[in-house]
Amino acid sequence: MNLRNSQLSSPSAQPELVRIRRFAQITIPTELKARFNLSEGDYLKAEGVKQGILFKPVSVINKERAWEEIFSSIKKVRPSSGVRKKTPQAQEESIATIIKAERKKIRR
Repeated sequence: MNLRNSQLSSPSAQPELVRIRRFAQITIPTELKARFNLSEGDYLKAEGVKQGILFKPVSVINKERAWEEIFSSIKKVRPSSGVRKKTPQAQEESIATIIKAERKKIRR
């Protein structure tokens, strides 16, 4: 998430008091959740900094699902059936034909 410093701390924003609850749970103030588009289930990276604790929103990707999406996209781009592959001999003949045509151009 790319945010400018002006978005992070507006002049009218008052620091909010947050209490640590049982099992080290905290509640993020509603204004901050709305401003940074946070909702239940989102992940935050907690970092110890000179001024205290910094929480940064992060995206977490399920690797297995990501690979499934990649392979699904590949199948859409490259047809998997109905495409005939040339035999090695046919490929060599095509290459030879191209080379002959190029040689004729050079001789002219």
